[in-house]
Amino acid sequence: MNDQIHTGDEHGELGDAEYAEFMELAAQEGFDPEEVQDELAAAGHGPLPVLAVVGRPNVGKSTLVNRIIGRREAVVEDRPGVTRDRVTYEAEWAGRRFKVVDTGGWEQDVLGIDASVAAQAEFAIDAADAVVFVVDATVGATDTDEAVVKLLRRAGKPVVLCANKVDGPSGEADAAMLWSLGLGEPHPVSALHGRGTGDLLDAALDALPEAPAQTFGGAVGGPRRIALIGRPNVGKSSLLNKVAGEERVVVNEQAGTTRDPVDELIELGGVTWKFVDTAGIRRRVHLQEGADYYASLRTAAAVEKAEVAVVLIDASDSISVQDQRIITMAVEAGRAMVIAFNKWDTLDEERRYYLEREIETELGQIQWAPRVNVSARTGRHMEKLVPAIETALAGWETRIPTGRLNAFLGELVAAHPHPIRGGKQPRILFGTQAGTKPPRFVLFASGFLEAGYRRFIERRLREEFGFEGTPIHISVRVREKRGRKK
Repeated sequence: MNDQIHTGDEHGELGDAEYAEFMELAAQEGFDPEEVQDELAAAGHGPLPVLAVVGRPNVGKSTLVNRIIGRREAVVEDRPGVTRDRVTYEAEWAGRRFKVVDTGGWEQDVLGIDASVAAQAEFAIDAADAVVFVVDATVGATDTDEAVVKLLRRAGKPVVLCANKVDGPSGEADAAMLWSLGLGEPHPVSALHGRGTGDLLDAALDALPEAPAQTFGGAVGGPRRIALIGRPNVGKSSLLNKVAGEERVVVNEQAGTTRDPVDELIELGGVTWKFVDTAGIRRRVHLQEGADYYASLRTAAAVEKAEVAVVLIDASDSISVQDQRIITMAVEAGRAMVIAFNKWDTLDEERRYYLEREIETELGQIQWAPRVNVSARTGRHMEKLVPAIETALAGWETRIPTGRLNAFLGELVAAHPHPIRGGKQPRILFGTQAGTKPPRFVLFASGFLEAGYRRFIERRLREEFGFEGTPIHISVRVREKRGRKK
């Protein structure tokens, strides 16, 4: 099985003949074959395996995450519980790509410290393929650490033990004490100075599967997974109940009643779907008290596990920054997307007019997402939801053969060349679609392509080939100057 994964990975989604033809094209245009292969492998990867970093507050989780992703993206402060919006990051080590889930940020809340750490670790472990458990070697194992160990045992996921804050040989003895946790060898690390992080990452990569266990699409005939996302009280639970035709989810006027994602197998249009109802996402994560913070972490996990995100927006209310943030979350996760405007039955003519204007200005960047106007309360237009989801999935899985794509690119470049910049005119030489779910294109060019021109290419790709309901990733590889490689 592993061999299959590898060959598929190196060619992206190109068949052998198509791949050989493509590499010949690349060589003619003066591209380094190795670089081209790397680019294809990077764009052709399926879903990436997920590594979660868990542990008590102030043991250095965020510092370690920054070290792993190689940039200071996770905010680090000296007080426990400083959080950010993002919880997942892409990383690469020793040529392998994976995702990191950072559970570094949280507020100490009424649940008390042990319950908070447990709730958070539980979320992360559920979403992950392997776990890095961070313990402060200078403090030793605490009761809270022991509680997390129990959770890890129960989950049965591979665990790598990180003994953090070991700044020199004298700290090695502290690290050795952590053998007592029964999680195998403690890896002495100083996340702050980078000491030992390479060995830790090597161990983590050994624990991660080559490709993640496909929670979707893998099982033949397995139900497709849909995440219902949106801000609190927008009607996600009501929608799920309406779709299911019975009261399965607690619906409460008070926003934020839903805390855990509820997976529901529901038959619609003769097909069984798996709906994941998620807790509404509140304001920015760092303003949230514990329970809401977990809600947004769980929403991120639900989106990671789903194939399609149905974003529910309250049509009676102005489109908010929060709605846009939720949409961005789904786009960044590379999921197919449907936008559902709920409470449509409550709108008068004037509100409809203004809503259309808002959609144009606020949601212009996702005009490609199918849109349905529904009422979760009355059930109006619910039958339109399934065709929209099917359209989005079809777009998400579409692949354009390389020959056809290059014919299209040739015509496009001839009709609309890139603007001349600094006396040069960069040209797209050729390209290929290296991956699907979502569609990922790699274009090879003679010079840097401006963002505006890339957006133009994406727009024309959509006009020509559809891609309705899916984000598109376009990466551009610029040819090195010839004659450099002597």
